[in-house]
Amino acid sequence: MKSKIIDIVIIGAGPSGSVAAGYLEKQNASVMILEKQEFPRFTIGESLIPRCMDNFEEAGFLEVLKTEGYQKKFGARFIRNNQIAEFDFSKKFGTGWDWTWQVPRAHFDKILTDDLISRGVEIRFNTEVVSAEYNGEMWKITTSNDKGDAEEIFCKFIIDASGNGRVLAKQLNLEAPPKIHDHSSIFTHIYESRRPKGIEGELISFEVLNAKTWFWYIPFSNGKSSLGFVGPNSWFDTFKGNTQEVFKNMLLETRYYQGRFDDDTMDFPPVKFNNISRNVKRTHGKGFALTGNAAEFLDPVFSSGVAFATETGLLAASLAFKEINGGNINWDLEYSDYINKGVNVFSTYVKEWYSGKLQEIFFHPEPDPQIKEQICSVLAGYVWNSKNPFVRNHARILDNLYELISRSKIV
Repeated sequence: MKSKIIDIVIIGAGPSGSVAAGYLEKQNASVMILEKQEFPRFTIGESLIPRCMDNFEEAGFLEVLKTEGYQKKFGARFIRNNQIAEFDFSKKFGTGWDWTWQVPRAHFDKILTDDLISRGVEIRFNTEVVSAEYNGEMWKITTSNDKGDAEEIFCKFIIDASGNGRVLAKQLNLEAPPKIHDHSSIFTHIYESRRPKGIEGELISFEVLNAKTWFWYIPFSNGKSSLGFVGPNSWFDTFKGNTQEVFKNMLLETRYYQGRFDDDTMDFPPVKFNNISRNVKRTHGKGFALTGNAAEFLDPVFSSGVAFATETGLLAASLAFKEINGGNINWDLEYSDYINKGVNVFSTYVKEWYSGKLQEIFFHPEPDPQIKEQICSVLAGYVWNSKNPFVRNHARILDNLYELISRSKIV
């Protein structure tokens, strides 16, 4: 069996792993990515938020991504019956990026890995991690590729960015109950034959079907669009048939978009993910860190997935590099506590979205401009900015605002 020694091994070549590798390449670190699949490959998580842009820039990807002509995303629109709430990222509290992209992930992720390869990063595609054992100083990773060849790779640190593969979470028994229970998703891509010109055909939209169920529309610059539904399992259980039949019947439940996609052909039979939320007991340990969906995934309603993936990938890479070069890292404080601050903010917003409180705040007919700017900053992913009261006091302030709105209705 062949063997190799490397400083840091990254499992997974999605945005989290790629950003980690991009940062490490800039430090001239010894790094390798192990990826189970061949790229390009389909995956979900196509709507970014502005915080991602900071991370792409630090990892050295921003300029190459700007050349790809992806659909720019300047905000988000929420629709409920005849009510529309729009958030413009240029009108947010604090500093930060005013725009980001909507991306077909198969193409987007391959652009990242192609750039890494051009920068000299070794990526082993079609390579599965069979086992990972730690002896207190080094990891021994046993891999198998698509040809059946086995190899042992020895490293000082593992960054697990394996997404839904959740390699170390499974091997080290780190799975934990999710924060959001019993929600599933179904989605597909179409080529829009009747896409409206202008902003209507460019803007990401979320249509509320009921308090706990919603539909997404994400248009790409290549003429295709991503369509999907998220809701409780009990709602999904009311639909019968194959996924294509189910999806068409779900589209009949929409109001704003009903009929718009009737003449469009699906690129692939709709894919269903059951119980989409994920969680772990801990996000790091001796010689490893979990990033992105390999650690935790809340819910797609505010498009936070890639933001947390890139945030955790970048931070884990920075801390791991310091540690293997003799630095004394407090992983609880510098990694877990930091990440949990952001996760807790978004957890509150997701929870109150499904409780209905946040929806009432969003669709208030006369929103306060200052409050809207502060909430917009959260939606843009700047969930570590403690100067923002809707970050600093996220749970209490949403409750108080909802109560104020409720009392005004009674009066």
